[in-house]
Amino acid sequence: MPSWDQRQPIYQQLADLLAAKLLDGEPPEGQAMPSVRALAALYLLNPLTVNRALQALGDAGLLEHRRGLGLYVTAGARERLKATERRRFLEAEWPRLRERLRRLDIGAEQLNWEDAR
Repeated sequence: MPSWDQRQPIYQQLADLLAAKLLDGEPPEGQAMPSVRALAALYLLNPLTVNRALQALGDAGLLEHRRGLGLYVTAGARERLKATERRRFLEAEWPRLRERLRRLDIGAEQLNWEDAR
């Protein structure tokens, strides 16, 4: 269960969490998203909050509504999301991270790029 940060709207945090799952392929493109009720029960949230998060993902072109069937992951959603997240990382997060590494005198040779699993 995520702990919600009070500095950002919960619907946005849920949208970000669901987007991360989409990046991991859950659910796969073309497959249905869990229902609003199922997500509300899973994350202990108001269904209106869940609906707003799903609407944000739909507005981003990641989900499509199929009449009478629910929301489905659109074709190409993972690649579009990956491109958006890469751009956001390189423009916003990487400069701050690079500056912090410089301040701490951490060089590339000290970083382990391998998966720690």
